Amino acid sequence: MSSNDLDALLRVTSATYRGEDPPDVAFGTYDGAVGRLVLAATARGVVACSFDEENTVFERLSREVASFIGPDTNRLDPVRRELDAFFSGRLRTFTTPVDLALATPFARTVLQKMMAVPYGTTTTYGEIAERIGRPRALRAVGNALAQNPVCVIVPCHRIVQADGGLGDYAGGAVAKRHLLTVEGRASTAR
Repeated sequence: MSSNDLDALLRVTSATYRGEDPPDVAFGTYDGAVGRLVLAATARGVVACSFDEENTVFERLSREVASFIGPDTNRLDPVRRELDAFFSGRLRTFTTPVDLALATPFARTVLQKMMAVPYGTTTTYGEIAERIGRPRALRAVGNALAQNPVCVIVPCHRIVQADGGLGDYAGGAVAKRHLLTVEGRASTAR
């Protein structure tokens, strides 16, 4: 990231920034039960809910989505409220639209199947591979889930290993276990 990009990131994420027009991508953070999540939303929906560092997400958004990125509480506060409700057990299904612009076409297919996995249930890499018609693509499914740009909202935490093991998660094992606990599934995942 260049110093100009970092300066722009710091300027648009500061509390005093007031742009004349709403940004193409609303950008901010959410501090919750699983740590800090970096949030971003386009006019189509949430494009990022990430455990990555702010500058990493900002740089990727500016490279792949749009260059006018800044705070916009009108777009991010509804996402924050839904995350609060989810973590407190009051929300089972996110209603905020999702924009999978940061996902590859294959990953979009995988993530759309993950969005269909109901609250309080888990699935395996093999089951998702079967559902997309690629039963031998376990590693590719795992890679797509590892790069999920919209964690928590696109519930990749609901995937477990075939042997019942917890498996990997972008936010780490503690975050994954917490998410599964919120949904009442942690006791079945090792």
